[in-house]
Amino acid sequence: MSSPLSFVHPTADSPWGTYLSQVDRVMPYLGHLARWGETLKRPKRTLIVDIPIELDDGTVAHFEGYRVQHNMSRGPGKGGVRYHPDVTLEEVMALSAWMTVKTAAVNLPYGGAKGGIRVDPSKLSMKELERMTRRYTSEIGIIIGPQQDIPAPDVNTNGQIMAWMMDTYSMNVGGTATGVVTGKPIHLGGSLGRVKATGRGVFVTGREAARRIGMPLDGARVAVQGFGNVGSSAAELFAQAGAKIVAVQDHTGTIVNSNGMDLAELMPVLKRDGGVGNFKGAERIDNEAFWDVKCDILIPAALEGQIDAKRAERITAKLVLEGANGPTVPSADDILADRGVLVVPDVICNAGGVTVSYFEWVQDFSSFFWSEDEINVRLDKIMVDALKKIWDTADRHKISLRTATFAVACERILMAREERGLYP
Repeated sequence: MSSPLSFVHPTADSPWGTYLSQVDRVMPYLGHLARWGETLKRPKRTLIVDIPIELDDGTVAHFEGYRVQHNMSRGPGKGGVRYHPDVTLEEVMALSAWMTVKTAAVNLPYGGAKGGIRVDPSKLSMKELERMTRRYTSEIGIIIGPQQDIPAPDVNTNGQIMAWMMDTYSMNVGGTATGVVTGKPIHLGGSLGRVKATGRGVFVTGREAARRIGMPLDGARVAVQGFGNVGSSAAELFAQAGAKIVAVQDHTGTIVNSNGMDLAELMPVLKRDGGVGNFKGAERIDNEAFWDVKCDILIPAALEGQIDAKRAERITAKLVLEGANGPTVPSADDILADRGVLVVPDVICNAGGVTVSYFEWVQDFSSFFWSEDEINVRLDKIMVDALKKIWDTADRHKISLRTATFAVACERILMAREERGLYP
């Protein structure tokens, strides 16, 4: 699979290769707009930065950081920042492209962007983490801003990281710019409901999908891979709806309980240990055995590329809700479709986070803040309406929900591109 960027050589199942394949599949449904299709395969801007910091022991360490702005035809860039030892430019390119599609799928006035630093943050002290975050923010400060590109939390980043980013940017521009990032602490212009928003979106789209295929949530068996903000928030909402959380996997191990886990007991363990591995109310099993657990709903909410062709053959669920970005490779997508497994794709399923980030951005501009109930009502309506349009598109063309989401989103993106024209 060729890449428009000569220094990126994706494989078919790599993040960027997966994205390019998804774009190729949607081209037949774009009509005259397909002439602009190459736009979707070329990031508008890629920035690679060196991040030197002084460690606590006096030595100087260098980290590699990225910020990619994929497409800004519909508005400023929007997308998270992740700190992970496996971060690469290719991964960040794919994540930024999925953000372009995601924001268009729920019709937010944004383009797609993403950032990351190749680092294991658990090996840094808080002071080192702060120095790295501030230096990274200064380095990418030339392309971010409240109306240029608005970062947010992602893997291994949180409200505190966003507070440092906001403060650094504000110091550099000489005024408080709360709207430069979202996912901030509440008292720094953050929004109520933001932390659980992505997980809530997974639940809302999952509830609608289950209703469409006639699957009652009461008693449904749910398996969750990844138990951070997204996976744990979605699990709590499914449990409140009567579902049983029968399996959980995170970086500390895999636990199962066919009768359903008591989340009131599990959540304190998660908070104490940063993982579920030591939970006593479930049996510990081998990580690979997670994919064989009998369940009705599977929520991959960890990293990309988790469901490959071999695992797709083993999954027992009838409904897959993509809480993570890019968890299913194209070959696995086809296998799941052949087996009659419904996949609600990441670009709509986990769009709750960016939707409430949008609410936060709007509230920061107006300096007027909404209640959590108002946030949740508005989030639910946007997610349900977006999914309905996507489902109607899927039914009309007899295509998967993923291709239908890309069709709806890419039509909006390329229409904006066409109407804006080419400059100069």
